[in-house]
Amino acid sequence: MKPFQRRTEAPRPPALAQPVATRRVLNAGSGPRSSGQLHPLFRGANWREIRVDIDPQTNPDVVGSIIDMNGQAPSQTFDAVWSSHSLEHLHTHEVPLALAEFRRVLKPDGFALITSPDLESAAQSLLEHGPEHVLYMSAAGPITAHDILFGHSGSIALGKRFMAHNTGFTCALLGQRLLDAGFPIVLVKREHLDLWAIALMDHADKSALQRECKAAGLDMLDETE
Repeated sequence: MKPFQRRTEAPRPPALAQPVATRRVLNAGSGPRSSGQLHPLFRGANWREIRVDIDPQTNPDVVGSIIDMNGQAPSQTFDAVWSSHSLEHLHTHEVPLALAEFRRVLKPDGFALITSPDLESAAQSLLEHGPEHVLYMSAAGPITAHDILFGHSGSIALGKRFMAHNTGFTCALLGQRLLDAGFPIVLVKREHLDLWAIALMDHADKSALQRECKAAGLDMLDETE
């Protein structure tokens, strides 16, 4: 706008606000639809969630395994991948396949946000309190160290065998698996009984992402532990 205008000049109409670009997040191993299943980072109006789960009873957008989404998710089409307590349900040899899929579907400036049980914390609790000591209450009921290590016993007893835990991670191991998958920058931290990791694609803005995470209540470290 010019600093001065002639009084006879008609006023200009206000500039139209630019629409906010929609960003897509792949909820990998989503479980049932619930506002609590999606991290606050992705709950803004500019995020669109696509849910993938192997259990059709959870009514996902796509029924399938996160180790092979080639037929459902084209390459470089998502701004983010959200994986909440899904990797531990895979067998150890399947984890690299899932992480390779996360990297494949992400845009060059995208990222993956991952949380998984912390084996070290579970082992410490088991040694101090025994395997059946209740650590916290979840929507599925009480969670013990035994549940963290092997999967939620109550769900498995109801026939949901895919709820079993077939692998696990420490902070260092999860970070290394993500680096091995080809992510150039990985941030990992331990928090209570969980691990948190952010894996950035080559052109992702780490500083901006850290600010977004902090605003959403998640402080991340600056280097892999």
